[in-house]
Amino acid sequence: MPTALVTGATAGIGAAFARRLAADGFDLVLLARDAARLAKAAEEYRAAHGVTVEILPADLATEEGITAAEIRAAEGVDLLVNNAGFGQHGKFLETALADELDMLKVHCEAVLRLTHAALPGMIERDRGGVINVASVAAFFSRGTYSATKIWVVNFSESVQQDIAGRSGGVHVMALCPGWVHTEFHERSKMDKAAVPDFMWLDADTLVAAAVRDFRRGVGVSVPDVKYKALVGLSKAIPRGLSNRISARSGRRYNQ
Repeated sequence: MPTALVTGATAGIGAAFARRLAADGFDLVLLARDAARLAKAAEEYRAAHGVTVEILPADLATEEGITAAEIRAAEGVDLLVNNAGFGQHGKFLETALADELDMLKVHCEAVLRLTHAALPGMIERDRGGVINVASVAAFFSRGTYSATKIWVVNFSESVQQDIAGRSGGVHVMALCPGWVHTEFHERSKMDKAAVPDFMWLDADTLVAAAVRDFRRGVGVSVPDVKYKALVGLSKAIPRGLSNRISARSGRRYNQ
């Protein structure tokens, strides 16, 4: 059976990917910081789908965590889902520098290193791929978070171009979700009431669309028509106006 490595696998979009891939018959390697939640999730997927599930407790904000993930990715997986991530409670100068650097490590360095570790084996077998979870925020100016996510989009497109001549069976895709009902926003202490109800997406529905786009060879997946329209609008209006609007919208925090 094929094997998928999913980071940030115990909650939100990562858990939705794990559920979908287990149902599709993938053996799983689940990576997250909480060993107890990993063990519980692993038992659920084994019981429900009869798949093999490895757990890898690791913190991708640390060198040790990234190295452990790199080693496992290099051993061979058929699909890598770089999903681990977090938001900040506050704007740039309101956030501790150490937290900003952790974000760069998780959102950028870990994505680069795990992709670099996983791709050679995929190319040798001429099958597999990488889904890097970015965000619709990549197309707007929303602090370090959006800056890291546009890096993920550009990185994914660049790597896909680099490998296109080496393997037609391997694909790299950036996934750009909008607002999704997950633990992400509670952990960041974001005020969810600041976002209209109709803008929220279901994680399982999002992942179903992402898997469909990946299989079709889409380079940058923006699931849901309203978010496709929003991204299109961001490219049509003046950059300065787009920046001012995005900097204010949906950035209220709970104390």
